[in-house]
Formats: sequence, C-alpha cells, structure tokens
Amino acid sequence: MDTLRTLFSRIASLFRRRHLDADLDDELRSHIDLAIEENRKRGMTRQQARTAALRSFGGVAQAREAYRSQRGLPILDQFARDLRFGCRQLLRAPGFALTAILTLALGLGANTAVFSLINALLLRPLPVPHSEQLTVLQYTRSDSDPSFSFSHPIFRFLEMRRDVFMNTAAFSDRPMQVRSGSGNVNVPGAIVSGQFFQLMQTPPLIGRWLTPQDDQKGGASSQFGVVISEGFWRNWFNSAPDVVGRKLTIANSPFVVVGVMPRSFIGADPTTRPDIYVPLWSEPVVDAPYDAIASGYHSWWLRILARRSPGVSLQQANSGLQAATNPALQEAISDAEWLKDQREHHFQLGAVAGSTGFSYLQRDFLKPLTAVFALCAAMLLLACLNLASLLLARSAARERELATRLAMGASRRRLVQQLLVESLLIAVLGTAAGVVAAPAVSGALAAMVLTRTPGATLDTTLDLRVFAFIALTAIGATLLIGLLPALRATSRNLSEQIKSGSQTISAHERKRLLPRVLMGLEVALALLLVVGAGLLATSLTRIYRTGLGFDPKGVVNLSLDMNKQPLDGDPLTRWYENYGDALLRQPGVKSVSYASITPMDGSVWTSTYHTPESGGDKEIYMNTVAPAFFQTMRIPMLLGRDFRWNDTLASGRKIILNQAAAKLLFPGRSALGQHVLESGEEKKTYTYEVIAIVGDIHYASIRREAPAGAYIPIAQDTGHKPSYTAVVRLEGPAAPLATAARSLAASMAPDIPPPVMISLSQQLDDSIRSERMMAMLSIFFAACALLVTAIGLYGTLSYATARRTNEIGIRMTLGAQRLQVAVMVFRENAWVAMCGSTAGLVAALLASKALTSFLYGTSVHDPWILIGAVALLVAVASAASILPAMRAARIEPMEALRSE
Repeated sequence: MDTLRTLFSRIASLFRRRHLDADLDDELRSHIDLAIEENRKRGMTRQQARTAALRSFGGVAQAREAYRSQRGLPILDQFARDLRFGCRQLLRAPGFALTAILTLALGLGANTAVFSLINALLLRPLPVPHSEQLTVLQYTRSDSDPSFSFSHPIFRFLEMRRDVFMNTAAFSDRPMQVRSGSGNVNVPGAIVSGQFFQLMQTPPLIGRWLTPQDDQKGGASSQFGVVISEGFWRNWFNSAPDVVGRKLTIANSPFVVVGVMPRSFIGADPTTRPDIYVPLWSEPVVDAPYDAIASGYHSWWLRILARRSPGVSLQQANSGLQAATNPALQEAISDAEWLKDQREHHFQLGAVAGSTGFSYLQRDFLKPLTAVFALCAAMLLLACLNLASLLLARSAARERELATRLAMGASRRRLVQQLLVESLLIAVLGTAAGVVAAPAVSGALAAMVLTRTPGATLDTTLDLRVFAFIALTAIGATLLIGLLPALRATSRNLSEQIKSGSQTISAHERKRLLPRVLMGLEVALALLLVVGAGLLATSLTRIYRTGLGFDPKGVVNLSLDMNKQPLDGDPLTRWYENYGDALLRQPGVKSVSYASITPMDGSVWTSTYHTPESGGDKEIYMNTVAPAFFQTMRIPMLLGRDFRWNDTLASGRKIILNQAAAKLLFPGRSALGQHVLESGEEKKTYTYEVIAIVGDIHYASIRREAPAGAYIPIAQDTGHKPSYTAVVRLEGPAAPLATAARSLAASMAPDIPPPVMISLSQQLDDSIRSERMMAMLSIFFAACALLVTAIGLYGTLSYATARRTNEIGIRMTLGAQRLQVAVMVFRENAWVAMCGSTAGLVAALLASKALTSFLYGTSVHDPWILIGAVALLVAVASAASILPAMRAARIEPMEALRSE
C-alpha cells in the first residue's frame, strides 16, 4: 500500500511541478535567511553572514536536485530534458535535421507500405471468430504444383465427413447479373455451399444465413434464397427493414432475400467483397448457359474451406484427408481410365492453414512481395548506415562539448542516453513522415497487384500488426543510427579530449576505420540495389521488346456478356455482325472483329488435333475469331484467306493454323488446303479444312515461346450463347467509343450488362504486373540509394574537411598546392567508393541469383549491367566529393592558423 501511495504521489507531482518548485525555492530561501540572521547576531557583516550560511547549507542546486529526485519520476524527467535538448540541437542544424528525417522517412515509409500490403494479402486473418481453426483444402499430383480447385462430386463427398472437420464449405466468387431498373448489371457475388455461413460463424445483421436446407436442387421450396451484404442492402433496398422476403432477379431468375450480412463480413477471399451469396445448387441458374455441376469431375472450379474440430491439429487434418483420398476418388469419378491416371500421378488430398482465407493472388505474389520487401529492408539499412555515418562525423565535432560534460561529473551512460534520445527523435519524426506517406504508396501497390481482377480490393489500412512493425522498425533504426556514434563519441580519453582543440585532429584518429567502413558498407549496399534494378529493368525491357506477333497499339477490347439474353445460334451470330458494323461506323474506328480469347487475358483453351503426318494427337491453343481479326490485330496472313461471315457449318468446317501449328501437324510440307482431325466427345471425329496460315503470336504469356495455335470461325461455334470480346482498332481517344459502345449495346441488346473496355496495351501490362512492380520499385529504390549515398559521402567528407581546416592551413603554409589539397580530400572518398564497390560487386554476384526466377532473357552475370552499376556509383561518389575538395582547396592558410 505504501509503495502504491508513493507511486501515485510521484505521478501527481509531475502535474504540479511549477507549484512544488516554487514551494521548494521558498523553503530553501527561508533556511538560508534564518542562517544569515543567526550569523548576523554573531557579529558578522551581511556578506560574511551570507557566505557562511551558504557554506554551512551546502550546494543549493544539489539540494534542489535531490529533492526533485525524491518527489517525481527521474527517468521521465531526464527523458524530457534530453528531448528538449535534442529538439534544440536539431533546430540549430535544420539542414541536417531535414536530410536525416527525409532519408529515414524514405526507408521506413517504403517498408511500412510494403508490409501493409503483405499484411492485407498474406497475414491478416479473416474477420471471423476463431479464424485460426480455418483450413484450406488442396490436392497434389506428382506432375504439377498443388491445386486448390475441386469438382462438385469430390466436394460433396468431403462435405459429409465429420471426422476432423466441424464444417466443410465450398465457394466460388464471380460477378452475377442482377436486374436493376435500367437492365442487368454485374454485381460481385459468391456461390457458396450450405455450411458456408455456419463455418464462418458471423451472425447476420438481419434475417438468417443460407443453410444446408437452402442448398438443394431447386431451392429450399420453389425458389432459391440469397443473402446480401449490408452495402447492397443500403444501396439497392434503401436500408428497408422488411428486406427479408423480397425478390431479387439474378440471371433472369427470381431469388428470395433471406438475410443481410454485416459490413465487417467479407467472405472467404480477402481480395473480394461479394454483395450477394447464392446457394451452390443455383450454379446452373446463375452461370447459365454453363453448368459446372452437371460436368461433374470434368469441371474443377470450387475452393473448399473447412473448420477443424476442437483439438484437431493441421497435421491430424492432413492425415484424415490422406485416408479419405481413395474413397473420394472412387465415389466421385466413374471413368476408370481417368481414375487410373489420377492414381498413377499420386493424387493426394491435403490441407494448409486457412486463417487468412484463400485467394490465388496470395500464391501469385508471395515471391514478388517477399523480394520487394527485401529491397525495402536494404533501403532502410542503407538509410540507417547513412545517418550513422553523418552522426559519427557530427559527434566528432562535439567531442569537446561531451568531454566538458564528462569533466563536470556526467557519466558515460548519461551521455549515451542523451545522444540516443536525439537519435530517437530523428527516428520518430522520420517514422511519422513515412507513416503519413505509406497509405498512398500501399494503395498504389495494391492497385497494381489487383489490376487483372476487376472489382477486387485489399484493405491496406494500418492495424495493430502494422503498428507493431512500425514500432519495432523505429526502435531498430534508433539503435542502428544512434548507438555506435554515441559509444564512439564518449569513448576517448578525457584528458586528450579536453586538451585537443575543437578544430584539431590527430593522425591516429584520421586512420580510424569505423567511419570509412560504414561508408564502404553504404556504397556496397547501394551497388547491390543498383545491380538489382539494372537486372530487373533490363529483363522488363527485353520482355517488351519480345516480338509479340501482333500490334497492340491503338487496339481496345470490349467485353460482351451475352449469357442471359434470348438470342442464340445464327441469330446471335448476326447480332455480332450487326453490332460490329455499328461500331465500324463510329469516328476513328478502322476495323472491328471478335475473339473468344484475346492475347494475355488470362484465359487458355486447348484442344488436340492430329494428321497422318503428325505422329499422334498434338495439343493446340485454340481461339474462335470473326472476320478481320488478323487485320485488326495486324497478324500477318502468310497464305490463304481470312474467315467470312458465311463460313458456317453448312459450308464445311474451316480452320486457320499459325506457323508453329502448321509445322507441328504437317512437318515438311505445306498445310494450306489440307485437313486436320479433332477427336470430339462421344468418340466423334471432326475434320477441318486448313484455309490459311498466319504468323505466330504470344498467346498466354510473353515469357513463353509462341505456341502452336489454331483459329475457327465465329459462325461455326457450337457453344450455347457464346460471349465474345470485340477487338477494335481505332485512331484517336477511346472515351467516345466507350460511350457509343454502351449506347449501342443498350439499344441492340437491352438484357446484357454494359460492355467493359480495356486497351490491349493495358492488358499486356497487366499480364506482367509482378515484373513491372518489381522493376519500377527497384529502379526507385536504386535512385534513392544513389541519392542517399551521395548525401552520406558529401556530408561525411564535409565534416571531416571542416575539422581539418587547421591541418590543411599548415600544409598550405609549408608549400602544398591547392590542387594537391583538393586531390588529397578527393582521394578519401575515392578509396571508400572503390573498396565499397568491390565488396558490393561480390555481394551482388552472390545475391542476384535470388532474382533468377524473375528475369527474362537476362543473365545475373551480365557484364554490361555490372560495369554500368559500378561506373554509375563511382560517378555519384565523385560528384559528392567535388564540392568538399574545392572548398578545402580555397582555405586561406593564415585564416586557418588563426582559427585555433
């Protein structure tokens, strides 16, 4: 109790400091006055009485400090005094303060921004109760990487098992067409199984969840239920309290609203925010005319999330899934040959931790974000080395001040604490500046990551995990930039410090290696970043210089969604023809065509063809295109003719091959006019006549070689209500065309959503988004590294030169020429740059191997990149050394000698 009372008393005294100091001064003054009066009565003069009273009392300042140490919290008092002193020191050198804060803000801001993105995508748990129990199911085969897509029959088998999982649910996020007052619009949605919401354990805001009773063929009764998000409820139903029971038309079919989920509920994918959730058995309705459920084990499209039973570990869950693998295959697959193939390739069910949900972006960007984070860490380390070097040089100029403090009784620990508080002040201000800029940077990075996922989003707001990272990074930066200079500044012999002049420096000190070692490490680290930027930038340049086989400039894609409108077959083909003619009449449009797949849009369709010469079936990349496609894309027509709108099935099946496919199917002879055979469903064989040979194009990836490809005409597409992308080549701005395309679509097909426009160049950029992100950030970090290194070399050399003013004056008095002085000063940074570049080159050769998987057509040992990086860094070091060298050469000998 006494301890708590004392503690509260000390804390209270912090808020009554002025009043207590005034009382203390009054009490001390009264004691001295009484002693003076006593001495006066003994016959002393007033001056003698005062002197004797003060002598008998002791040190007034010491008494005041002793009292203060007893009443308050000395540690906080010392920290507050050190903080005020640090602020004054920074205000005396605003140029240094601004440089230090901005340098640190650059490193800390970049690290915070990238960590916020990593946290949002890879670390932040889903906002559901006990997310640590969630598990994502996968399967592995010996011939491929782990896969997370499952067929409907396998899911239904796993859904029934309750040995290791409390709940097992499947989901598939996708846009859905919802009827609004102006027609159908695409709304982000999710198809979920009956246990999905039970697994998530998040109570609805209004109404109820979807349950296993809703997940039945045909719906719970005559209609399917739907759960909507809070935002959708507010925007579409004006927050109506009676929303439960209302109808919602999805894919031209009525659904009944059964519940509203709160805003905090985001589903199972951290990158999506579904507005509507429909039962799994409604997939044939919302996906019409497609039916993945009816495709059975041929269609792998579901992601599976499970919640482990209490006490079941991830390892136990994997063991249970391994035991269930063979029964699941036996139950779900009726094709003996297909089942044999799965077993030969060691098909195996498994599970991974699922607290963060599942998104394919998590897998795609794990390695790129790790590499970017390593670049950020290198940038922060470089900034800390730079500030440590500057503080070393700055503390050397304060040695006389620090020596005087030591002589007056300050302990070394106390001085180190004071210097560390100054470093902490720089770190805090730099961190604050970095944190202010971090949200904008992380938002830009998130937009780059999500470019190929329309409607996707990432919550990169700062949370406790990010704030903990910021705090640890700031503490680490404080120690890195402040501890070494503080220890070194207080380490010399006291008498030597007092006797040495403020502008003199001994030969022994000049030869000390610590400052040069730090600057050498900074140069080496900068070279490492420059080499990495050179490799990634060169790789990106070579990707863009790769011959695509087509010209993307001036081409825009208009994605059409025709699934839910009434036309099909020949009437739908005529609609496409009429819509293309209407687009062709728009200003600036040069040509129009259609394709089921546009280059680098993320889609792949392959089929197998054979000829008597091919030696068996060959896998060919397929596409369905309309007339003028090759003209619009500027793909060279080497032989034959283009498709026509009257190339229907009645006129015979037609096909166009690219050069690679022609050589593969007809080795050694011309393919034009020949026939290729396709093995279709139900063991039917279809024969196609080759009517043209066109140039090869990069189809699915710029990094890969142009594959063997073939094209069939749009008029021979046997699919049900196929949706195509209009490919338009135009001159001039695309905005008027976007407006016209939406207007034409609304008038010619009122039931379809507005077409979505994207330029083909943007689509190509999006296909290499990770390469672009890494190259852009590495170039930015390399430029910052060069700037920071230049500042560090310049500042360190300037401090050293200023402290050698007296020595330089003596040299010039003894006959040294100004050019010799300039060369002497310049040589200091030259040696640092050379040694640092050598070490950095060795480190770059070793570390650059980690970038091999990100490079295209670029060797990690490319001599021109290595030579260019070294030359650039040497040039920067030379530029940073010129001004201090010139300033040293202009020193007047007599003024330098008088400075002491």
